[in-house]
This record gives sequence, structure tokens and C-alpha cells, in this order.
Amino acid sequence: MRIEKVEGLLIGSDLLGANYVVRITTDTGIVGIGQSGTWGFPDATQKVVEQYATWLVGQDPLRIEYIQQYLYRMRPFRGNIVSGSLSAIDIALWDIKGKHYQAPVWDLLGGKVRDKVRLHLLLAGGTPDEIRKNAKIAADEGYTALKYDPLQAGYQDQSLARVIEGARDMAAAAREAVGLDVDLIFELHRKLTPMQGIAVAEALAEFRPLFIEDPIQIDSVVLQGELAKRFTFPLANGERMNTIWEFRDMLTAGGPQYVRPDLGVAGGITQVKKIAAVAESFHSALVTHNFQGPLITAAAVHVDVSIPNFVTQEFLALDESPRPADAIYRTACKRVGGYIPAPECVGHGVTLDEELLGKAKPVYMPTNSPVRLDGSPAMAI
Repeated sequence: MRIEKVEGLLIGSDLLGANYVVRITTDTGIVGIGQSGTWGFPDATQKVVEQYATWLVGQDPLRIEYIQQYLYRMRPFRGNIVSGSLSAIDIALWDIKGKHYQAPVWDLLGGKVRDKVRLHLLLAGGTPDEIRKNAKIAADEGYTALKYDPLQAGYQDQSLARVIEGARDMAAAAREAVGLDVDLIFELHRKLTPMQGIAVAEALAEFRPLFIEDPIQIDSVVLQGELAKRFTFPLANGERMNTIWEFRDMLTAGGPQYVRPDLGVAGGITQVKKIAAVAESFHSALVTHNFQGPLITAAAVHVDVSIPNFVTQEFLALDESPRPADAIYRTACKRVGGYIPAPECVGHGVTLDEELLGKAKPVYMPTNSPVRLDGSPAMAI
């Protein structure tokens, strides 16, 4: 079996504007699809995939580790666009391998460690009242973990005392709604300086979060680890990190914490399985990042099912809605309450509806970097 064709598909998304999907076809007629997590720059990803495709055609698609290593070392450059391109190719190759052997990907990764994958819902709401209402609804649906941003609008121009009080109000709202039987995760979206992050985290500790995620920018991997030493409860990082070496450096600098690789950014199924093993050696747990809908969700589920140190997977309720754009994805991963049972499928279990393929028009995401009242970029430090 050989790779016959490699295609890049820019598919419209109601959430992000555009998803970049790679479709690989073999000379035996098996088709696999994978997705890049570098949604901010789809054209750049396409250019990298086009260059990779000239080498991929004619290769044995079952030699996944060999292909990963060759493409990663093809040229002396690194970063999100390269890793995002490799991720999409890797996920597509695992899909092909599963279909070739008529097995789910999780079975090829060593089999099931668990029968179902716990989810944490991305909770909508920008005010305490909205959070309180939506948290109660989610808990009633069976979710045992919820994640949201506790920083309120205008945080960048508020005093630290006001930022802290606003965050506490948001945290208290969910805790009041769900009690102590639901885990809360506070996502800070890299908005704070290290000193602000520590102060906000200390104020949120009373609400007993499962962890706080991404309090500071991801410019320094070492600083991410150092910050973990200052927290009195778990920190989580990693959604924009690319390699096992970055995760190793972060864990070495800070010790055990939650790691958050994205299957579409950190090298696909092949590399995230390795990241999980690196984390396991530090007694750290994996919490897979997922913000792009059914295809990345499915790829992550197969890894989650097969590793020992998994805690919970990020989940978009939008995955289940009849949105015109994302209706293109047909998935075997179906939520039951707050879990997704291990899918009984071949490959990763996601296919594309060919009739809808050209109907969802991709658009570019607008710039969304907040600016302070003095005119400076709010997230520069």
C-alpha cells in the first residue's frame, strides 16, 4: 500500500471561521483525514503540507513513526505551523492504519485503559449570573467538570483588587450552582503577568479548582514550570506547545502539573502519546486540549482511552449542535452524560459529508488582541 494523493481542505467553521483538514488517499482506496490545530494561520499550514506532499506520495502510510521523523527533520525549522502540519498528517495516517487493520485507533495504541473518557465542558457565560445558570444546566446533564474564564470584561484596565474580586464572583457563581461534586477549571487565557497570576490564583484557591490554566503568556517554557512552584494547587499548561522536549523542559523546571497538549498542534496522535509518557514519568496527568470540533475530539479520545495518566478532556457542546459548517463531520464519538464511551469504529471514526464539503465557506478570524486604555497591547507581558 502506498500514498497516492495528499489534499489540503480549508473547511468553514461556525466557531473559528476555518478548519484546515488533510485528506490522504492510498492506492488501495483507503482514505484518512486529520486536522491541524493552527487555525489562526491556515494558509501557512497549507504551504507546508504542499511541500510535505511531494515526498509523501509513494510512501508506505503504515510507517507512521518513520514519516513523522523524516518530515520533522526535513528542514531545520520548528514551531506551531510545522507541528500543526505534521499533526494533521499524523492523524490522517492513524485513520488509514485503523481502517487497514479494521480496528479502532485506541486498539492499535495498546488497547483500552478505560472504557469511557471523562469530559470537562467549555462553559459559556461572561457574568456571574450567566455562569451560575449554565453551570447548573451542565451539571444536570451529567458533566462532572466545567471550565471557564473567570476574568470579566475590561480586566486589562482594572486595579488588581478589582480583577481579583471580579474573578472571585465568577468562581463563586459556579461553585454555588454545582456544589462540591463537580470540578471547576479556571482558564485565564494567558492574560496576566506572573505576579498578577499568582495573586489571582491565591484568591481563587478557596473555590477548590481542579487546576488553573495558562495564567501567563507561553513565551518561556521554563517560566511556565517555575510558576507552578509558586502555586498552592495545580497549574495546567501546554495547549500551544509543540514537542516532547518542550513538555519535558516545563516539567523539569516545575515538577508535577497537568499537561495540556492539543492533538492538532503537538504532533498528532504519535507525539501526544509520547507526551503522555513523559508526563507519566513525572507523575503528571494529561488533560487534552480541544477547541476545534468533532475531528480533534475524536483523535484525542483515542489517545485518552489508551493512556494511564488521563484525567479529563475538553469538550465543546457545539460539537453536538446542527451548525451548518460542522455538520460536515460524521463522528462515532457520542457523548453520554459527561463522558464519551470508547468508540467501536475503524480508524478514528470521523468521516466527511462530501455533499456538504463545498458549502461551508471558510473565513479568516478577526484580530482579537485586547488593547489597554493607554493604547498598548494588553497581553504583551
